Amino acid sequence: MTRARYKHFLPLQTRWSDNDIYGHVNNVAYYGYFDTIVNEYLISVGALDIHTGAVIGLVVETGCKYAAPLAFPEKLDGALRVAKIGNSSVRYELAIFKAGEDKPAAEGHFIHVYVDRATRRPVALPAELRRALERVSA
Repeated sequence: MTRARYKHFLPLQTRWSDNDIYGHVNNVAYYGYFDTIVNEYLISVGALDIHTGAVIGLVVETGCKYAAPLAFPEKLDGALRVAKIGNSSVRYELAIFKAGEDKPAAEGHFIHVYVDRATRRPVALPAELRRALERVSA
């Protein structure tokens, strides 16, 4: 996919600690980028209260395909789109681009199941959260 397929972008900066012994960003760092992109979007649009909200999202599935290496000190663009909205779950699709490039260095996904903070049981997506997800739907 190219940038045109995504709805929300977040500038990112690789960190010194992202590089591994082989001189490129280690695979585990990408999952941190993905989490940052999704949560920055949800918090910035007021759809998720991470401190006191009654509903929280738990990751139940994740995956990533790598196309090109990245390394510190590159500037990146994180990209987000929502592929599927269920009753209590969401499939996010994400990409990491070198700043200014049209083809991603990595593409991934993860699925959140939204649950009651206290009981950890699945709940229907709150209306405000659903509206925010629909704005970045594919």
